[in-house]
Amino acid sequence: MSTLITGSLAYDTILVFQDRFANHILPDQVHILNLSLTAESMKRDFGGCCGNIAYNLHLLGGDAIPMGTVGEDFGSYFDWMNSHGIDTTHITTVEGEYTAQAFVTTDIDNNQITAFHPGAMNFAHMVEVIEAPNVELAIVAPNEKRAMIQNMRQLHESGIPFIFDPGQSLPVFSGQEMVEFISLADYVCVNDYECKLISNKTGLSLALIREKAGVLVVTHGAGGSDVYLDGQEFHVKAVEVSEVVDPTGCGDAYRSGLLYGLANELDWETCAQLGSTMGGIKVECSGTQNHSPESWEIEERFFEDFGKSISLS
Repeated sequence: MSTLITGSLAYDTILVFQDRFANHILPDQVHILNLSLTAESMKRDFGGCCGNIAYNLHLLGGDAIPMGTVGEDFGSYFDWMNSHGIDTTHITTVEGEYTAQAFVTTDIDNNQITAFHPGAMNFAHMVEVIEAPNVELAIVAPNEKRAMIQNMRQLHESGIPFIFDPGQSLPVFSGQEMVEFISLADYVCVNDYECKLISNKTGLSLALIREKAGVLVVTHGAGGSDVYLDGQEFHVKAVEVSEVVDPTGCGDAYRSGLLYGLANELDWETCAQLGSTMGGIKVECSGTQNHSPESWEIEERFFEDFGKSISLS
């Protein structure tokens, strides 16, 4: 089953400052802040929710179709995706723009200062989901606001089931808009903080959010995840990991498990368990697309995690 993945495509540049920000910021002088920090290390990763989800779904053997807008500097990312057999047909280059970029500076206490430039992502509404043929499942992940609204409405009108994953884009939507989108979506996937934020924005209780969402998945990081559907709920544990190296992108890895499970008509508990396994594999590796397990390794890990077998296509 072809799965359309809409969302951001970005470069993540991570700089590490081997000191504490607090040692270099004068609290009574922040109104004239002029600070230069030397970062002893730097790395650049391929990222963005769309790219991360597509990469993880491909690892599972799923048919991922990423869709988004990128800048003229996307060449190395194109090469990366093509080398892994990921379809780039519906990734559109916007002339004169940079690909969305996040510049993250981290100190030794894991405090972060981030600058984000949306660049070509501002033009994501130029690409319409109806342009992708033979799509049977989709996810609307964080992206430019107009694009997310357009994608959800077109998917709903086309009768294509989709996951609504507002993520870091959630603050740009009003409470009224959130109510509409939760009602349009077949499935909603958020973390626990985002779920509370939706409740505050909309005035809806968790029970009403669950009712409007149809299926609601709430993740809790190391606390696992909860799935609410048809008046039922169940909890799926977070898997044991050898070491927490980098949590960035774990949510995207989790969502790939949900998408693979839905595309292959697995039950919801197995979908969430596979998501948990993929999140566990990701957290043990630095960067969002640097883990590369073979399908048999994922199957073995899944069996170790949950005591049952899964066969990945």
